[in-house]
Amino acid sequence: MKKHELAAHYYADKVEAGCDEAGRGCLAGSVYAAAVILPEGYSNPLLNDSKQLSEKLRNQLRKEIERDALAWAVGVVTPKEIDQINILRASFLAMHRALDQLCVRPEAIIVDGNRFVPYGRISHTCIVKGDGKYQAIAAASILAKTHRDEYMERLAEEYPMYDWQSNKGYPTAKHRAAIREYGVTPYHRMSYNLLGGELSLPFED
Repeated sequence: MKKHELAAHYYADKVEAGCDEAGRGCLAGSVYAAAVILPEGYSNPLLNDSKQLSEKLRNQLRKEIERDALAWAVGVVTPKEIDQINILRASFLAMHRALDQLCVRPEAIIVDGNRFVPYGRISHTCIVKGDGKYQAIAAASILAKTHRDEYMERLAEEYPMYDWQSNKGYPTAKHRAAIREYGVTPYHRMSYNLLGGELSLPFED
């Protein structure tokens, strides 16, 4: 294996699904997660942590992953649900919802990060920075990121003042300045510190 290529499998003898999420740190929008099962022997040297890739390459790889994967799915948890159960639980729920939709039943799960809520009786392993180590997690990170970015770009058409087409809901200075000027939307996460040191604002009418 070349230095820049990711490992094919963590569980060599099991059908494994890689899981990752996108949008945990955002002030607005749903959190997205993806689950991906790649074919035995699959190798794509371009796969990597989605944050390390250009937007153009992420979108190219999304098409390849969706074409080549044995199974893939995306799970979504809304801002209202995030506020009700907190973002950590929401991230796990999004992964579970992605796993629920897979047309192939995984025998094991590998997850980016250091925590996960067990999914039924299927064994799982948490891998810190796993999206830069294993192809299935990298593929999941790319799908979660690209599907969420697409969603935020649609929301930006409805609320152009927040610059979501660029910041994707993350806490940039421009995003927080827009919250101060225009208030919040139904897509903002009210359990977050939206203004960075000030009290959050109520929903707009």
